[in-house]
Amino acid sequence: MSTAVTYDPVLLAILQKQLDHISVQMGAIMTRTARSPIFSQSHDFSCFISSGTGETIAQADGLPVHSGGGGFAVRAVLRDFADQIADGDVFILSDPYVAGGNHLPDWTIICPAFVRDELVGFCSNRAHQSDIGGGAAGTYNSAATEIFHEGIRLPVLKLIEKGKRRDDLWRMLLLNSRCPDLMEGDLGAMLGSTRIGANRMAEIVGQLGVKTGKLYLTSLLDYGERRMRQAILALPDGTWEGLDVSDTDCFESVDVETRVKVTISGDSIEFDFTGTSAQIKGFKNSGIANTHSSVYCSLSSFLDPDIPRNEGVYRCVKIIAPEGTIVNALPPAPMTMNTVFPAIDIMNACWRALAQAEPSRACAGWGKSVHSSSAGKKTSGEVFVLYHWHGSAGGGAVNGRDGFPTSSHQMTLGGMFIPNVETYEQSYPIRIHRYQMRSDSAGAGQYRGGTGVDYVADVLAGGEHSLRGEGARKPTGAGVNGGLWGAKGSLKSFDLVTGEEFYCPQYGVQQVKPFRIVIESSAGGGWGHPHKRDPGAVLRDVRDELVSPETALGIYGVAISKDRKSIVSTNARDVA
Repeated sequence: MSTAVTYDPVLLAILQKQLDHISVQMGAIMTRTARSPIFSQSHDFSCFISSGTGETIAQADGLPVHSGGGGFAVRAVLRDFADQIADGDVFILSDPYVAGGNHLPDWTIICPAFVRDELVGFCSNRAHQSDIGGGAAGTYNSAATEIFHEGIRLPVLKLIEKGKRRDDLWRMLLLNSRCPDLMEGDLGAMLGSTRIGANRMAEIVGQLGVKTGKLYLTSLLDYGERRMRQAILALPDGTWEGLDVSDTDCFESVDVETRVKVTISGDSIEFDFTGTSAQIKGFKNSGIANTHSSVYCSLSSFLDPDIPRNEGVYRCVKIIAPEGTIVNALPPAPMTMNTVFPAIDIMNACWRALAQAEPSRACAGWGKSVHSSSAGKKTSGEVFVLYHWHGSAGGGAVNGRDGFPTSSHQMTLGGMFIPNVETYEQSYPIRIHRYQMRSDSAGAGQYRGGTGVDYVADVLAGGEHSLRGEGARKPTGAGVNGGLWGAKGSLKSFDLVTGEEFYCPQYGVQQVKPFRIVIESSAGGGWGHPHKRDPGAVLRDVRDELVSPETALGIYGVAISKDRKSIVSTNARDVA
């Protein structure tokens, strides 16, 4: 007698949409109630939903690098607390070595969902805190050589027990932040978002019945697996290699290589990072959860966007990350930068290998950051930590679309927002003088890369200046299929009183007086040969001053009239 369960495909689709909506609803609650601009304006957090066994089943709101490895955190809760999870409990964690975290500033709040005393799932919010102590305000301590220099480490902890907050733990968390007022409000917002998410999840599963509901949650994972296997099966079998290289370990110039060998065999795929550089002295090392997130992000963005974003999708993916390398560092290696670098390096290496398997799906590289953050005290005496998001790089082009201009970091895929300039000036002691797209910076192509920006701002209070200039020495936004690389970036700083320029290392933390910061951010790479670009698109770019008439002629082969209103000729194109 058959015991197979027959699932209603319409109900499955509705259930996935309902869970995705819960994730989005959690994000809206967080945005509206959090105190820090990093959440309310920039959305540097992610909400995701997991099954009762810890597999991610919905991640519709947030950043891929956050939620892609979220299952590691939930499974750490199940491991450490096993039969000690009760209705009304809420957990908190951050540590990349023991708690499934990615880097220490990203605190994860995890709220179990119960239906009639039975655990049916978890709702989580992973959010980058304004400050968690450590050797630099804002936690990006470029001088760190151990994780102990980077702030408080949180194993899996029970923050709320059966509905009652642990005030001793709460006080300890606030005591370890330079911005306790912000943290208190932000933690409250995280708790509220996960509690409402868990209530909504319990309501939906309860309507189906606990047994049926849990079976349907499992079926969502199985469906995701089937869709991914179909997508992998459509790719050619074979092995391809990809490489991305950083030029610094945060202290000196040195090549740091991220190497991957991608093997496709039938409906499965393997990413083998053997040959990648050993873990480094600086804070650009990755833990295993962050590396999985980065691989998943590269693979999902390469394939059909309609494939579900749940952890069943990755059952056919094998990742080999040798211990002691930058993609699987051993303690006490520092890690605060890892959600950006080497996350982006991992993505680039994977994209370059995958592009050889299916060139039409190739993703051009995004410009790497030439970026910094400033910290100090407002006139009120409160500590501020501001990120110069407006100096963000341009995104890479894909087949059919130009790259995003001045977008957030590559591993967010545009999911983090650039704050409104006027609102930023009200929130921080800053005056922004220029924020405009860089002409002739985007990698040329049939579809051009996203431009970088010219950004000039005055920071009106002294304090700390933390620099992260990965894209300052060389172009980093790789072109594909004949597309050109995007321009490199630069960062300069000047004393606000004397006008004297002071030295800005590629990575470092400086004590500064009020100063002017000038960023030329790096740009994304192009897709396809520039001579294949629609001449009308070239004319539009010239009119918008994103491309100069000289570049239009010399690179794109399109002559533009002196008044920039019409195309004179395309005879300069190589039509071969």
